[in-house]
Amino acid sequence: MEVVIVPDAAAGGELIAEAMADLLRRKPDALLGVATGSTPLPIYEALAAKMRAGAVDVSRARIAQLDEYVGLPAEHPESYRSVLRRQVLEPLGLKAGAFMGPDGTASDVRAACEAYDRALEEAGGVDLQLLGIGTDGHIGFNEPCSSLASRTRIKTLTEQTRVDNARFFDGDIEQVPHHVITQGIGTILQARHLVLLATGEGKAEAVAATVEGPVSAVCPASALQLHPHATVVVDEAAASELKLADYFRHTYANKPDWQGI
Repeated sequence: MEVVIVPDAAAGGELIAEAMADLLRRKPDALLGVATGSTPLPIYEALAAKMRAGAVDVSRARIAQLDEYVGLPAEHPESYRSVLRRQVLEPLGLKAGAFMGPDGTASDVRAACEAYDRALEEAGGVDLQLLGIGTDGHIGFNEPCSSLASRTRIKTLTEQTRVDNARFFDGDIEQVPHHVITQGIGTILQARHLVLLATGEGKAEAVAATVEGPVSAVCPASALQLHPHATVVVDEAAASELKLADYFRHTYANKPDWQGI
């Protein structure tokens, strides 16, 4: 995989947003896989700025969701569908029809998971999938020891994850759902380009395990090593545990400008 070390989160957001913009220039109806959380916000802000400046036409772009709470109504302000509407769809001027995601309120959750996998395939597959990473190496809600061949499925949140997410629910852990639907690692690996952004010293150990460690279910993100086009963008703090950091800096500094990421 390619590792790109940037000065800070804003630089990482700009780099990835330009890669998304370049994709949309080549394929205006590209299917972009998006993630929630604070880490990808600089990406979405930079892409929206490019759209407002006329640097890219996003009008035909399609958006695919990575994960969703189970049992939380779609209109709930903390459903990931609502969050992505605020952070991605509305800033880009996209309508609801451009968005696809799993049905977290389905009476048959297993069938909803299978239906979402089929929908992604029928849509032609994800062209570029954005990912964040947890301090334990999880991607999406694929916690450590998740199958590297897993498909979209229901997962039970750890107590720590519910505690961490309580801040979005007025600090009340009882409001945080116990279950989520997440794209599995096998589903994620089907995207044509995987782009993981990690910032901050707290992610350094997980980044090192992902990039330089063995491929192992203990670090789900290490599965990116199996992908033919995976890019890991990290700031200096998140890169602090990388043994090959100087090599990564050298290779990126000397690659052709036209190659992008």
